Order: sequence, then structure tokens, then C-alpha cells
Amino acid sequence: MATIAAPPKIRFRDAQVEMAHGAGGKASRRLVEGLFAPLLFGGDSAEPLGDAAHLDFNGTRIAITTDSFVVRPLRFPGGSIGELAVNGTVNDLAVSGARAEALVVSYVLEAGLPTPILEAEVRAMGEAARNAGVIIASGDTKVVEHGKADGMYITTAGIGRVIPGLRMSPRSVRPGDQVILSGPIGDHGITILLARGDLDLESDLRSDTRPVLPLVEALVDAASPGLRWMRDPTRGGLATSLNELARDCGLGIVLHEDWIPLRDAVRGACELLGLDPLHIANEGQFVAVLAPEFAELALDALQRTPGGEDAAIIGEVREAPAATVLGVAPYGGTRVIDMLVGDPLPRIC
Repeated sequence: MATIAAPPKIRFRDAQVEMAHGAGGKASRRLVEGLFAPLLFGGDSAEPLGDAAHLDFNGTRIAITTDSFVVRPLRFPGGSIGELAVNGTVNDLAVSGARAEALVVSYVLEAGLPTPILEAEVRAMGEAARNAGVIIASGDTKVVEHGKADGMYITTAGIGRVIPGLRMSPRSVRPGDQVILSGPIGDHGITILLARGDLDLESDLRSDTRPVLPLVEALVDAASPGLRWMRDPTRGGLATSLNELARDCGLGIVLHEDWIPLRDAVRGACELLGLDPLHIANEGQFVAVLAPEFAELALDALQRTPGGEDAAIIGEVREAPAATVLGVAPYGGTRVIDMLVGDPLPRIC
């Protein structure tokens, strides 16, 4: 007689969905791990959830990812929603160890959207795809009532080829491993804030949106045997990405806060608003963990690659404090760096 499988155990107990559930912090994890994962994946995954999945089809290994973009305003210094949609998707593939090959795109357009604005974003998406070396293979369009979509939303799916021989996982991280950041943090989130006019501050700051694959390839070429893990710290910033890693590997991550590259404009805006730059979103940076004997090789390779000149080693992995990210100040004091429940800057990616 066939055995009836037990129904999935749902751990999500929030009464309704709030903005915080889409911000990439603790509320997002409660939603994904407590509701989506049990119902869609059965709750059992061979690896911790990441930004892209690797699948085998008759001996061919591919990576696949999907993302949605709801930024406001649609255009901002350094980029726009169309460019962001391409770069964000190819970057999720890149930090999973794959080269993007094709994208599928879906536009949700608000009635009343001026045609020149739509044309500009379609052009931006096409140009960004060509710059990233990826084709847009298919798409779909829907239109909703006026006032329902902030002008437009874009959803993408990306498929890539897995870089041969590269195996990364939080479970491969070991005490003594070094944490490397590809460049300054916080540029994107603060740029969006300034573009909205929410802060009376003049700055020439620009979003860091860009494809990170050239930097990832330089890192892989120089130090692939020692590469343990990578992530692009988008929603929730560097603090969220490293907290997720610490929880998944069960080890402590110690950051030397004065080693973290940060522009003066970002630091000043965060001080004015009481924000921690470690929680601010990025769209063109990644963080990696490498075995200590490969860290300097990796850093040199990044710094010699255009766009990676400000890459830095910012910390290391330790046995304790377990599953915790600890910040060390220049004067020697320490603090626990947690992930936020929500996001201080909504709708920025």
C-alpha cells in the first residue's frame, strides 16, 4: 500500500505580507524558508538557498536564476531599471560560478507610462545585455491600471553555463579563510535615496550597477582552487550576505571595519540618516571567501582588473562567535553586525 507523505510543515506565522518581507532581511528569510521552501521544494535542499540553482541535464551542468526589479525612480545617476535588470541577473549567475548565456524578460507596465520612457528602458536593457555578452531570448508584456506599478516592473530569468571545476558552498568555508570585497559599498542605495530627493545633499555619487563577471573570471583564473563562496550583496547589503553565510556555515565572520572600502559621500549620508553602510544595497560588487593561501593571489588579480582597483581583504572566518558577524572598529572595540528585519530604503533594486 502506498505511503501518504506528510503535509509540508509551514513555519511562516505572520498574519499578512508586509514591505519588510521583500527587503532581503530577516522578514524575507522567514517568508522564503517558512512558506515557499516547504511548499515548493519540500523543505529539503542539498545546499543552502542561494541566488542561482545549478542543475544537471544529461551531463550538461547549467545555472538558472530569476529576479524582479521595482526601483523608484526608474532612472538614476549611473543607471536605470532596464540596465539594472540585466546586470542584477547576470551577476547572480556570476557569483554562483556561471557565465550568463541568455535572459528572458517580462515587463509589467502601468497604463499612462509615456512611450519615450519605455523606449529608453528597452534601449538600456538591450545595451546592457550586449555589454554583458548575454542575449535576450524571449519576453512577455502585461499592462496594469494606472497607479499600480510605479511606471514599470521588470522580471528576468537567466540561464548560464557553469564554470568547469568550480564548486562553492557555505559548507566548504573553514576557519582562517579570508573575506574579500570587490570594491566600495553603498553606492547604489545612497544614489537612489539622493535621486528621490529624500535628502538635501549634493553629491556626484553614481550607482555601481555593472556586470561583475570580468572580476569574477579574474578571481577564478587566479585562485579557483581556494574559492569557497561568493555573493553579490544587493538587498540588505554586505551585512545580510555575510550573516546568511555565517548562519549556513555555522562559523564566525570577523570584519575589520576600517578595511572596508567606502566613499565619503556614502559615509556622510549614512551618518546624517543614522544608517549603517553595511546594510545598504549594492548592484556592482561581490564578496568572496577564499582559503588563506589564495587570498593575496585573488586580491592582486582583482586589483589588476579594470573596476577592481579598490578591492580589499576585509576580514576572516573564525570558529567563534559561531554563526555571527562581528565588526572590529579601528580603536579595537567590537560589535555584533546583524541583518535587519526589513530595509531602510524600499524599492531600490
